[in-house]
Amino acid sequence: MHKRSIDFSKLEKQASETNIRFSHEKQSCNLPLVSCHISHTTARTKAILQKNLKRSALFSGKIQGIGPRYCPSIEDKIVRFSHKETHQAFLEPEGLESAEIYISGISSSMPFDVQLDVIRSMDGMEKAEIMRPAYAIEYDWVESGQITNTLESRLVKNLFFAGQINGTTGYEEAAAQGLAAGINAANRALLPSEEEAQKRFLLKRSEAYLGVMIDDLITKEVTEPYRLFTSRAEHRLLLRQDNAEERLFETAFLHKTISEERYHRLKAEKELIEEEKKRLAATYVYFEKKRSSLKQLLGRPEINYEKLLELFPSQVRDLSAEINRRLEIELKYSGYLVRQEKEVRGLDHLEKTLLPEDFAFDLITGLRTEAKEKLKKFRPPNLGAASRINGVSPADISVLLVFLQKKRLKKIPPV
Repeated sequence: MHKRSIDFSKLEKQASETNIRFSHEKQSCNLPLVSCHISHTTARTKAILQKNLKRSALFSGKIQGIGPRYCPSIEDKIVRFSHKETHQAFLEPEGLESAEIYISGISSSMPFDVQLDVIRSMDGMEKAEIMRPAYAIEYDWVESGQITNTLESRLVKNLFFAGQINGTTGYEEAAAQGLAAGINAANRALLPSEEEAQKRFLLKRSEAYLGVMIDDLITKEVTEPYRLFTSRAEHRLLLRQDNAEERLFETAFLHKTISEERYHRLKAEKELIEEEKKRLAATYVYFEKKRSSLKQLLGRPEINYEKLLELFPSQVRDLSAEINRRLEIELKYSGYLVRQEKEVRGLDHLEKTLLPEDFAFDLITGLRTEAKEKLKKFRPPNLGAASRINGVSPADISVLLVFLQKKRLKKIPPV
């Protein structure tokens, strides 16, 4: 949409809350904060869409694929949620100097004339100008079970896949896979086979959302475009934005994706945080006539790190806004974090019990037929991944574990 054609006075303003950077490398950011706005569809919008439903590529049969469940088109919304009279749309500036406003929430496969009528039936957009219309896409993807945990094709050696071809949708999902596939492809091309096998870029579900996504792609049937949500991660308290560098800097340095200087800085920062957490736990003060450690005080809902600095300036160190926030999160929620770390350690033995690519599942008596078929299809790299395949029960994992303990991996005959 062109900015000049929108009546923002009729719209609800959504101000930016904070200036959070994607990169921790840049230490200052002076860009201005811009606001988004919210509009709504109307009864007229609904009537236009219902009248023209057969002209939609999604409903006319021109597109056969299943659309993404979590961001349906506006015509899909009025069919699936017919009881709702209005739907929200978010108006997002494309850039600080751009006149373009992107409208999120009303993706569409309707012809241009219908799209224009729909847009102009909405609040604040009665005179709207469309700069680029919406469009629908349909793409092919590799069937579930055809890629390994390095994103290499099982059918064509040395061919690595990333993005929509693996069944995902979304920019971040594609970029993350591109990083993983790119590192593994580069290692395959540049390193001797023995070294490459030791340096495969593999992340656990407890280490990164990228690990969660790849594990889902290799252990689950992909029947609709896959999106990564925090709810997909069992240990999401450990997978936070503030600790991303701490979680992954060792792996990043191993694969030469960060500089030596940055590695040493992050290592020193991690050591500083660990040291400060111990110091705050061991430093006692009197507050409201009671003796408490600074860690215990930070555990109170009404006290944050800034308040702690204000109350005890001589005992609390002001390190930096980011490190202060890290300390506050890790100390305030330490009980929950310790619990999740314990859960991860409890499951670690399954992740470390490897299954070779040619593992002969058919030879294992006591393994259910459904489990054998699923395990042969997905070829999980370890018992942890095997346990997450639909159709493989805890009893099947126990059978596998007993079999491995008896035979040892090296003695198991190939398929």
